[in-house]
Amino acid sequence: MKIRTQFLILAFLLLTAGCLISALILKDRGLLFYLTEGVILVTLLFLIYFYQKVVKPIRSIGNGMELLREQDFSSRLSPVGQKDADRIVQVFNRMMEQLKDERLRLREQNHFLDLLISASPMGVIILDFDDHISMLNQAAVRFMGYTAPEELTGKKIEELNSPLAEELNRIARNKTETIRLSDSMIYRCSRLSFVDRGFAHPFILIESLTSEVVKAEKKAYEKVIRMIAHEVNNTVAGITSTLESVSDALQDTEDSDDLREVMQVCVERCYSMSRFITNFADVVKIPDAQLQTVYLNERVTACKRFMENICRNKDIQLHISLCEENPQVQMDTTLFEQVIVNILKNAAESIEVHGNIYIQTTSSPVTLEIADTGAGISREVEARLFSPFFSTKPNGQGIGLIFIRDVLIKHGCTFSLRTWPDGLTRFLIRFPHNDRTIQPD
Repeated sequence: MKIRTQFLILAFLLLTAGCLISALILKDRGLLFYLTEGVILVTLLFLIYFYQKVVKPIRSIGNGMELLREQDFSSRLSPVGQKDADRIVQVFNRMMEQLKDERLRLREQNHFLDLLISASPMGVIILDFDDHISMLNQAAVRFMGYTAPEELTGKKIEELNSPLAEELNRIARNKTETIRLSDSMIYRCSRLSFVDRGFAHPFILIESLTSEVVKAEKKAYEKVIRMIAHEVNNTVAGITSTLESVSDALQDTEDSDDLREVMQVCVERCYSMSRFITNFADVVKIPDAQLQTVYLNERVTACKRFMENICRNKDIQLHISLCEENPQVQMDTTLFEQVIVNILKNAAESIEVHGNIYIQTTSSPVTLEIADTGAGISREVEARLFSPFFSTKPNGQGIGLIFIRDVLIKHGCTFSLRTWPDGLTRFLIRFPHNDRTIQPD
């Protein structure tokens, strides 16, 4: 029962008692009657004073407790005219002002952090205590290969169909690792935690290092290749010129056929070495893409026809499935057709003989996928596929995939190359989102 109610009951009982006493002595209007009336009047005045000094401050403090419970920090208590109670009211109002300022500061700070996380080029994934994704920014969504945060929220990292998610799941808590994926992307990933209300909340930071690493790699091997090409070509030119001159001088000499044949082999080997190093030099001189609007299906069909004879000789079947829509993309036809041909050649070499190559396009999003039934790619090899001069072929130079990578990057495409659980090795190319899809005439 509230103290205000108790006070009202007490006042009612006192007034009732006073009225009864007055009724008993009403017949005798002597001194006792007037004394009784005076006592009743004084009692009423005291009750009013008691209400002002005790009950009202307590009631006001109770209202303050209700404001705190409801977290209404904008309201204030009014002074009640009682010195001690007004001191409490003053302290309470000052506390409410501080709580309001603190809440406003925290809201502004949280809003700023939300904006910062949302606009950050780093991927940020915040997990709950059960390791489910509770929040992530758009950069993390893009790194994971998805389009909207809703596709990932509420799921565990290991439940996501993403090569990056597989690697993130292997990172131990409070550790940082650099990850290189089969799409030539390189990330520095940290699995950390922050303390909120006494509990550690796990989160993951993903920083893309691809552009910096590619630039550093290209700058390094470009310098080395140019130096080697210069020295080798100068040396080869001198050697071949000398050997050809000597061969011509020995042409009329008896018993010189064997010697001249050996010298011709050396000349051909020198030219082969020159072509070999020239191939490396060409990688660092890829021209800028001259983009024009073309139909993807037409370019894919043209490359498929070019490769049909090669595949037929190896008993490799080419299966093509083009989307009904006609995807229109921005493309340097010369460069991109060379990319498609290189991918088809790699698929055919992986199969060797008796196999299948599947070519497929889609319009939403605009993608090109080339899958083969070849030997496949191990997880250890996946991370090194797009490293400079790495090759799994005995006589490979390791420049084919570098060429493909650089051309696709110039076109703004994302891509991946890996062997899936169904045994197919897929090279998937996704074109930029600003591409248009045109219905065929």
